[in-house]
Amino acid sequence: MIHTTTDLQPGIRKLHIGHFAFMRAYVQGLDLRDIWDRYLAVEGNRTDVRHVRRAVAWMRDAFAAAAHRHKRHAVARLVRIDVSKVRDRDGSPAPAPSLEDFAAEHGLEDFSFEDQLAYYQEAYGTGTQKEKRSARLLRRQLEAIAWLERAAAEAPHPDDGVRAWLPFDLASRLEQAGMVKLRQLVERINGVGRNWHAPVRAIGAGKADRIVAMLRTFHASTGLRIGAHVLASRSELDIDALHLVTPASTSVVPLEKFAVPGDLDGSNGRFRAPRYQCQLAATNDYEALISFLREKQGRHAGGAGARARMDNPLGWLRHLGPTARAYRTECERFMLWAILERQKPLSSIDFDDAVAYRAFLADPQPAERWCAPRSRGRWGPSWRPFEGPLEAAAQRRALTMLGTFYRFLVDQRYLTGNPWTGISKPRAPTGAAEHTRSFTQQEWDFICERLAALPPTSANLRLRMALPILYVGRLRRAEIVQARVGHIRWTEMPATPDEPATASWEILVTGKGDKRRLVPLGQVHIDSIARYLASRGLIADVTHPDNANVYLLGQAVDLHERTPWAAGKTVDPLRGIHAQTLYEQLKVFFADCAAQLDRVAPQSAAQLRRASTHWLRHTGITHSLAAGTPLEVEMLVAGHASLATTSKYAHAETRRRLQGSANFLAKQTPVVPDAP
Repeated sequence: MIHTTTDLQPGIRKLHIGHFAFMRAYVQGLDLRDIWDRYLAVEGNRTDVRHVRRAVAWMRDAFAAAAHRHKRHAVARLVRIDVSKVRDRDGSPAPAPSLEDFAAEHGLEDFSFEDQLAYYQEAYGTGTQKEKRSARLLRRQLEAIAWLERAAAEAPHPDDGVRAWLPFDLASRLEQAGMVKLRQLVERINGVGRNWHAPVRAIGAGKADRIVAMLRTFHASTGLRIGAHVLASRSELDIDALHLVTPASTSVVPLEKFAVPGDLDGSNGRFRAPRYQCQLAATNDYEALISFLREKQGRHAGGAGARARMDNPLGWLRHLGPTARAYRTECERFMLWAILERQKPLSSIDFDDAVAYRAFLADPQPAERWCAPRSRGRWGPSWRPFEGPLEAAAQRRALTMLGTFYRFLVDQRYLTGNPWTGISKPRAPTGAAEHTRSFTQQEWDFICERLAALPPTSANLRLRMALPILYVGRLRRAEIVQARVGHIRWTEMPATPDEPATASWEILVTGKGDKRRLVPLGQVHIDSIARYLASRGLIADVTHPDNANVYLLGQAVDLHERTPWAAGKTVDPLRGIHAQTLYEQLKVFFADCAAQLDRVAPQSAAQLRRASTHWLRHTGITHSLAAGTPLEVEMLVAGHASLATTSKYAHAETRRRLQGSANFLAKQTPVVPDAP
């Protein structure tokens, strides 16, 4: 490991008790490997002798500088002497070097002859005095280190910069990743968990573990606690235990963690209807919102994923269906904003507040308070309700959903009016804009090639089966993760006087608003599902009754082979996966595909990096229409509410526009100045 000059400057780094404990053990000749691992593991690899020597030299310089600041110049001279050079490790006096060699070894070349001689005599005496002088020197150094520890050891503070306590190379990489202070570092670690270091360049699991170990020793002075969940893998953590990581508070936290202040709970909201007219049992706005979400959850509320423990009555909020989850997102965002930014309960919101929130959606500021990557789980302290500014279509959806929520409150006689009535919504881009979130046929062919080349791990086999079905079925992410093998059926239609007989495999999926639809699948997809079932140890037959309740997408069954820490763990082959698991796996896969195209097709690479699971649905619709599927058929397969929505994916008009203009554009010549 190479350190820069900055890393060795006293004053840049601070001295903690571990530095003094290490040096105390080091001058006494204790085993270097043991004391390094105990006190300075975060400094780097102890097998690099040059690195260890540089670290020891830095500590001596830092000790001496601290002594000089306290006008203890003799102590400064004393701690610069390396006792290991004076005394062999077996305790016997080492041969005395020449004065010139002694000065060079201890960095005293620029000192006067008298000072060099004084240091030399401190370390060496006549033959009969050497052993006594060595012991006396060791004792004096230990006394000096003890004094320095009392005078110079600093207690870490939450707002200290990471470079005050970590080696330069580690600190600079953390700073580049946005973790400048110890507080920010601990928040990231607690918010992400064991793999907090994954996005940070050149910090792997080993370095990350050493950083965490150091921060845990700092807890007494910083008050920053590293959660127990950080020390375990996600699969080892119970979901309800994980959600105990973030305590309830009146801050930017998920709905189930939000503690509403008593004066802002809406018990006496400005627009509350008379109590005797209200059809809800709710006494405040939070309870009214929970009632609304229960109604939106509908028949999903009693599902296996929604069962809440008796000691966690709001646990079901983490297991909502797609429709209820969308409403929770928008209502949660608005409640947090109303109470934390406007200092108003939901039942006191007026038209002007609604207008202000519309502007907020376009740019939620301050970003550090309101925005974070989607990967930040609801259970962690780094969760935020937004990823960033919402596009016009997302703003329209948010305002529409809030209007629905308030209309529910008015209909139930909880409120007297709806502040969203009359609010104009941002205009979404007109025309066939959806094709910008789909792949070309060439890009799709390349994706399939890369998919076929993936190593045959359990997760990759799942992706190899799921990705084509998302495409050909025009499925949403939530639809495929909820699908079960028993939803697949063989459908036959007999011949009629006007139509021949027809038959196909179909899968029944549940989409937005709990609307069900049948989606045709080809035999190649059924064969792919059968192979995937066999890889999970299940019967390779989609029609077998034992597979009826099996989730189409299952958990990886080979973790014990690929990850030693998972040895002995069993995976239920019948269980499904979370929608976020599929999303993250696809994002990684698309990023890998993009890396292959960076040089040969940079525009396609950029598309792939932007892509998500929903792009497969858009691509399937677009390619199907291009292949001649009638609009009304595509509307049914895609689950669109109207032909107008499906028509956005039809590119005939765009093709005519581009082709019709090609000849005219080809005749244009550049306007450039005449050559001098």
